[in-house]
Amino acid sequence: MSQDLPKQEKLKILVVDDHELILSGTVGLLKQHYPQAEIFTAKTTQNALQQVETFQLDLVIMDLSLPETFGNTAEINQGIKTLQSFIKNYPPLNLVVQSSYTKALVRIKPDIDAHEGGFTVADKGLGSQEMLKRIEWALIGVTHTKDLKVPRGEVKPEWIELLNLAFKEQLKDKVIAERMEKSLRTMRQYWSKVQDVLEVYPEDGKSLRIQTEKRAREEGFID
Repeated sequence: MSQDLPKQEKLKILVVDDHELILSGTVGLLKQHYPQAEIFTAKTTQNALQQVETFQLDLVIMDLSLPETFGNTAEINQGIKTLQSFIKNYPPLNLVVQSSYTKALVRIKPDIDAHEGGFTVADKGLGSQEMLKRIEWALIGVTHTKDLKVPRGEVKPEWIELLNLAFKEQLKDKVIAERMEKSLRTMRQYWSKVQDVLEVYPEDGKSLRIQTEKRAREEGFID
């Protein structure tokens, strides 16, 4: 991890957001603080991936709720998938997640922890000075995710897939098992483990499945 801020005149920064007001506000803040930096923008994950591939960037500042292409609906999963791609394919790339949906980062916390570059989280409600602080931390290679309220225990990708199939696609366990190519016994183990992490336990008069869905949404496991 480098603790030296790159020279401002050499900085290349990409800002990814499909909301024009947020996009222009972030770009304006960057221009004031880094007047010599070259700043790029993207409003879709497809365009963001293209620009990261084309330019040797120092930093990407991105929302999580993004459309894949123009005309598509913005989805948190699109931002998560793109972020995973950046982490996997560009290990030294510094990243700032500027979003109202930062809880969803719990789905890829192990990836974030293993990332070589800087990684910070900034809720869209942060003031400009605090936002600049998160940007500077990322640029010097700091990982700062203490704002994330991560449930106790590890969160595995299989559990996220299970929850999406159960509550987004409304599938029954037998069909989920077939889709995931797992046994029903394994499905029961997954449910038990994810409910333990979410601290959801049987209560008289309450549906365990409904309580699990509610807690999973509250904790950012699913949209």
